[in-house]
Amino acid sequence: MPQPNIIIVMTDQQQARCCRREGFALDTTPFLDGWARCGTWFNRAYTPMPICAPARVSMLTGRYPGSTGVRMNHQVNEAEYQADLLDVLKGQGYVCAMMGKNHSHWKKDNLDYWYELGHGGVIEEDTPATNDEKEFDSWLCGLRHGVSDKPTPFPLELQLPYRLASRAGNWIRGNRSNQPFFMWLSFAEPHNPYQVPEPYFSMFPRDSMPPLLADESVIPERGFKWQFLSQLQRRSLDRFDELLPFYRSNYYGMLRLIDDQMARFHNVLEQEGILNNTIVFFVADHGDFVGDFGLMRKGVGMPEDLMRIPFFVAGPGVLANRDSHPAFVSLVDVMPTICEALGVSIAPGVQGRSLWPLLTGRDYPAEQFESIYAEEGFGGLDYNWEDNPDFDKFGRKGAREISFNELNQYTLCGIRRMLRRGPWKLIYDMNGKGQLYNLDSDPAESANLFDEPDYAEIRGQLLEELLKKCLQAQDPLPLPGGLDERKNHPENYWL
Repeated sequence: MPQPNIIIVMTDQQQARCCRREGFALDTTPFLDGWARCGTWFNRAYTPMPICAPARVSMLTGRYPGSTGVRMNHQVNEAEYQADLLDVLKGQGYVCAMMGKNHSHWKKDNLDYWYELGHGGVIEEDTPATNDEKEFDSWLCGLRHGVSDKPTPFPLELQLPYRLASRAGNWIRGNRSNQPFFMWLSFAEPHNPYQVPEPYFSMFPRDSMPPLLADESVIPERGFKWQFLSQLQRRSLDRFDELLPFYRSNYYGMLRLIDDQMARFHNVLEQEGILNNTIVFFVADHGDFVGDFGLMRKGVGMPEDLMRIPFFVAGPGVLANRDSHPAFVSLVDVMPTICEALGVSIAPGVQGRSLWPLLTGRDYPAEQFESIYAEEGFGGLDYNWEDNPDFDKFGRKGAREISFNELNQYTLCGIRRMLRRGPWKLIYDMNGKGQLYNLDSDPAESANLFDEPDYAEIRGQLLEELLKKCLQAQDPLPLPGGLDERKNHPENYWL
């Protein structure tokens, strides 16, 4: 049996619950729902950090942001690791392609094929964009990461997901070597700017949007960071509250557009006769508020909207499951899973765990996957209103190419760590302030039970579990020299 092809499909800023297989009211991803059930899908999958570059670098290295050193988007060139996924694949003779949004430490010269599309269209490619594509890209940039309240005045074929699926399909058709291939198929959507052509613009009517978990009325009780972000959005975006139904409707339309392009791409795999020898991972780097709390995009806190991500795996050897797998998993688990699927030892410094036993029906220590850990914050002290925050620095005047920058010193200061276990969610910061929520009864994370005496026992249990996870997340690099040797589980389990 030849080595399988490996494809990682990644979307940018996709909220996990926005799909029918999770009970969502709108049918945003019918094709992907079906593909997920052809493999194993997880509704307890999490990003290691709710920011693009840190999450992507963590996926490609199998290491948490605290270990890679990439805790903000501008730090991609500072990534620390001994060997990443590309090193593993190249070592096994794979032809490697990156298509779509990069926003990682990977460089064009290190891969066999490179076609980069960012949020404003073509960034760099060997074949220049057509005049029509350039015109669309210019229009897209003109939205400045805002919203269009009218259908996009360009045909579907110019949309980035369509162009990306077409380019990926053409590359597969032309890749006729005897070598297996790896592809990172990375959609820049449903990230802002929020725009879609017909029929997607009218597919999810704005007057019948699903109810929000909570609206902007809860912002005052959530503290400075949430208040700052809420005000920054409204200062920077004209008619934000009036246009919020367009933001949401376009977001769901973008999901359906991506879903249709994934169906086109799947057809190529079938027509080329390689679907049965191709392992496909479908993930997102993080989520989006999609109107919850009166916000769009990301930028503050660790709510489920941002932390939980879609995640499924399908392909040879992977069991088909109509229902979700109960394990808590993370993007950092992708790399070690691929290593085991290929029969390669997990590289030193990798902190993720192989999911291959879970995917293939082998025995695994269930306790290893009963909780998950994540990180947030770039350090320092927390800001507050007494610091006289500068809205212009990250809003209309300072953010020239975008409407505003939600990833700023005021929203991402400090250090926070998160633990999810069962229905419980614990967030703890560097000053000893905690948040405790029961997500079964409080999906909006509005009732903080951390200081409630009735929950002292569960709080203590979760704090102990979080401490254990923090110790396990300490960077194992550099490896000890001399005669010292570490004992590691072959699948990176701690049990």
